[in-house]
Amino acid sequence: MQVRRVVPNLRSEARVESAEFYGLLGFEEVMNQGWIVTLASAVNPTAQISFMGEDRTAPVAPDVSIEVDDVDAAYAALRERGAEIVHPLTDEEWGVRRFFVRDPNGRVINVLSHR
Repeated sequence: MQVRRVVPNLRSEARVESAEFYGLLGFEEVMNQGWIVTLASAVNPTAQISFMGEDRTAPVAPDVSIEVDDVDAAYAALRERGAEIVHPLTDEEWGVRRFFVRDPNGRVINVLSHR
């Protein structure tokens, strides 16, 4: 399994202001669902940061998103190890397949692949 990118998800009710602030550092908006805004570097598109309120389709907002090349394999491996699945494997309307898992530090990790 390979990691394609890691994105910190910062809780924020100031998503517009955050996008403007980080824009001064060279970030550009690459996704805006209203409840989550993702910014990326223009020269290194895997350098990203997201700002979100509550997750619209899950019971908790994740701390970090990790995109992998095979989300089904990641889900199977983590379930086999007995990891706590916080949100089940789900196909989302915006083109990702994802699940949430709690890491050993108590952080909620959004593991995903694009469809």
